[in-house]
Amino acid sequence: MASVLSYESLVHAVAGAVGSVTAMTVFFPLDTARLRLQVDEKRKSKTTHMVLLEIIKEEGLLAPYRGWFPVISSLCCSNFVYFYTFNSLKAVWVKGQRSTTGKDLVVGFVAGVVNVLLTTPLWVVNTRLKLQGAKFRNEDIVPTNYKGIIDAFHQIIRDEGILALWNGTFPSLLLVFNPAIQFMFYEGLKRQLLKKRMKLSSLDVFIIGAIAKAIATTATYPMQTVQSILRFGRHRLNPENRTLGSLRNVLYLLHQRVRRFGIIGLYKGLEAKLLQTVLTAALMFLVYEKLTAATFTVMGLKNAHKH
Repeated sequence: MASVLSYESLVHAVAGAVGSVTAMTVFFPLDTARLRLQVDEKRKSKTTHMVLLEIIKEEGLLAPYRGWFPVISSLCCSNFVYFYTFNSLKAVWVKGQRSTTGKDLVVGFVAGVVNVLLTTPLWVVNTRLKLQGAKFRNEDIVPTNYKGIIDAFHQIIRDEGILALWNGTFPSLLLVFNPAIQFMFYEGLKRQLLKKRMKLSSLDVFIIGAIAKAIATTATYPMQTVQSILRFGRHRLNPENRTLGSLRNVLYLLHQRVRRFGIIGLYKGLEAKLLQTVLTAALMFLVYEKLTAATFTVMGLKNAHKH
């Protein structure tokens, strides 16, 4: 139990949260572009910078940062939970031996499931606040008017029932493979590099963070598209598909996409997503590694973080 509530896990969790918030703030507009490309199929412009220019022209200069606060707060909680669970589980399971790729994947997966179940409501509110007031090309989308995070929770529970807060949980659980794959590649690449040299440079961390995320994102992107549409939950779905988030829905939405846009439709907005997540993940890992190293050095736990 002591290792679960340990100071070390807390340092990892805080460093992970700070890293992700820093990185997300820097690359936030790319996420705005990606979300629009996924949810609003009627958009003519296909490229990230064109969509961003359109959003700025139609909705003002700060529009790419719409919904920044709820996203940052959710991300902060989400990464805190993820890094904390990941490092606690690893500490309990690995107990001083060298971790293996398989163990990293399993630990990453469990940490992801815990994270999804705890933080999905925040992300549902998030997606909606981020798209509130956006000028959609798609007439099927019902507009929302939430005053803020608390009001959004209140309205969703009142109008759609408490379970609506877990919209898109099913694809989210499938998407747990994304951070799990990312952490597995990240830890694996890190182990390989550490065999060759004593210490990783900032550039090394940045590059392996980027590679790990690029692999994970490309592998799981079609599910992310479905997840965004489900979380947004404002598309007038067929009545029999009202229960958002079931397997039938996921397959139905994937099938719809392929029928309308071909296989490429599943990857709509991928370049914006890749650009954003790869850069964000790389920067996040960099801040995370530097912060944990610095904190452990200050606390005199110099060797404690060498896995």
